[in-house]
Amino acid sequence: MIRVLLADDQALVRSGFAALLDAEDDIEVVGQAADGAEAVELTASSRPDVVLMDIRMPRTDGVEATRRITANPRLGSVHVVILTTFDVDEYVFESLRAGASGFLVKDTDAAELIKAVRVAASGDALLSPKITRRLIAEFAVRSRKPRPASGLDLLTPREREVLVQIAAGLSNDEIAGKLYMSSSTAKTHATRAMMKLGARDRAQLVVIAYEAGLVRPGWVQ
Repeated sequence: MIRVLLADDQALVRSGFAALLDAEDDIEVVGQAADGAEAVELTASSRPDVVLMDIRMPRTDGVEATRRITANPRLGSVHVVILTTFDVDEYVFESLRAGASGFLVKDTDAAELIKAVRVAASGDALLSPKITRRLIAEFAVRSRKPRPASGLDLLTPREREVLVQIAAGLSNDEIAGKLYMSSSTAKTHATRAMMKLGARDRAQLVVIAYEAGLVRPGWVQ
């Protein structure tokens, strides 16, 4: 059973999402929060698998709430998915930097919402290649000056190559075709890179690559 916490300051949004998710046999909504501070408290007490987090909320916004959740070592198994009105929101990149596993637009259809919850619960990043590239183009250029990421020197040349391709928004299958390896090998390199860099998922690998200046928009085609 996938346990989900909903955090949104609009009661109608929460109730609508709850109705959709609770109708699934393998998903259970275990709590609802009206603001970021409450979301942090409920996450700590209920330990959900996935938190669907609105990005703009009173008291504590979704970015800060995500940062607090992902900074808590006891909540390492919790995956935060940001909900936003626009598919490229000015706060989305900051949310990924704070530890979110991906994001969804609020008007996504029911099937995509349910799929997203299952993907996030499995530990995969909820970032399509198309959206990743748009994020990079829109916001990575505005990020702070490159800073060294702990663990980069531990990566093998092949792991570094895979990291660069992940930062470009490529899937395992696309990386496999470009670097002449199997999809499973690409996934293995990605997993090892995550372990060495202390990343929660592929979304964090994208952020780390750009924060460290390993790659910048336009470098990878």
